[in-house]
Amino acid sequence: MPSLGPWPRKRRRITAQDVEAARAYIVEYWKKLERFHPNDDESLLGLPHPYLVPSYDETASFDYNELYYWDSFFMAQGLLDTERQELIVGIIEDLLSLFGRFSAIPNASRTYLTGRSQPPFLTTLIYDAYNAFDLDKQWLKRAIAVAKREYAVVWMGTRKPNERLVWMGLSRYYDINHLHDLAEAESGWDMTPRFGRKALEYLPVDLNALLYKYETDFARTARLFGNIDEADEWEKAAETRKKTADKLMWDRLRGLYYDYNFAKQKRGNISSLAAYFPMWAGMASEKQAESLVKNLRKFENRGGLATTDALPLGQYVPGSMPVQWAYPNGWAPLHFIVVEGLLKYGYREDAERIAHKWLHTNLDWFNQHGVFLEKYNVVNPEKPPQKGVYPSQTGFGWTNAVFERFCRDFID
Repeated sequence: MPSLGPWPRKRRRITAQDVEAARAYIVEYWKKLERFHPNDDESLLGLPHPYLVPSYDETASFDYNELYYWDSFFMAQGLLDTERQELIVGIIEDLLSLFGRFSAIPNASRTYLTGRSQPPFLTTLIYDAYNAFDLDKQWLKRAIAVAKREYAVVWMGTRKPNERLVWMGLSRYYDINHLHDLAEAESGWDMTPRFGRKALEYLPVDLNALLYKYETDFARTARLFGNIDEADEWEKAAETRKKTADKLMWDRLRGLYYDYNFAKQKRGNISSLAAYFPMWAGMASEKQAESLVKNLRKFENRGGLATTDALPLGQYVPGSMPVQWAYPNGWAPLHFIVVEGLLKYGYREDAERIAHKWLHTNLDWFNQHGVFLEKYNVVNPEKPPQKGVYPSQTGFGWTNAVFERFCRDFID
């Protein structure tokens, strides 16, 4: 299929015909990502239902066979249709079974990845499936009960192996080995300049927005079952978290949220797309949302949103660790979070513009190379992305899913 051409300032709108070949590739690619592994085998943990792995490339030396926590959430976003009900509900059951076994949902289903988790999206995934597939209320009740235990044990834990609740009622990323780089790996942003290689000292804005979302989802569930007092308690917890996050993380002058370094008792200075998680979670006020929308220009480039704003060279992570969760790279999950946040607050035009830029970037690369990437260079979209601590992947589960989701939301 022909490319949509060079990179003029104003791209023409993508049509359903433009994305036909790419969407057909995505449908076929899911088959390569599906695994069923019911029994433990060396380091690979057994799971009761089939699941998806992030990527598959038979020529690559780096290979996935395990289920990942937050990848599963984002991959589901392109599969919320009745045809995939069994797979998506099965993945949720796999996550619940991992919690049942380890009292945490590990980073991934490997013995050596059970010392940390990943950004908690469980309640949202449960509600996505409940709404998309019109599931039974008793299923919802059982699944949310596990999420409540995950919230209490893992994210509100105060000592090893879950020492995350550390400062003024807010939580941090953590790893049982108590190493900064491994706590940073729990954030999913491995590696990023956000924490300056000191992740254990930071209260991350994205994590605390995700926990606010858990609290509001617990309140919503309690109301659904007529437990008004319990709903009030969860709403109070969410409101308290919001007030504390506003006090510590909201920078009124810069109009963005920043991670908070509780060891130094000051805000971090890296502007990143983590600032938009409070919009996605419904935690930002209308006024804060307005400032966040104005500040999209810090991140917006020809090919979409860069993960951080452009920093002078040498201001990245101290030491030689490569940072892939930073300028000039853009990532599908972060585009999804920002676009959903914009839609939630009524900024449809901005959401469409960003979704179309991202679709153009993905599509041009696909038309030229026949694959989707794990991440893209959004500053120079015709060039490869900045490398990270592991080899760049093609495929790719969450990119495919967000591409499909944006096609459904903005093209269909």
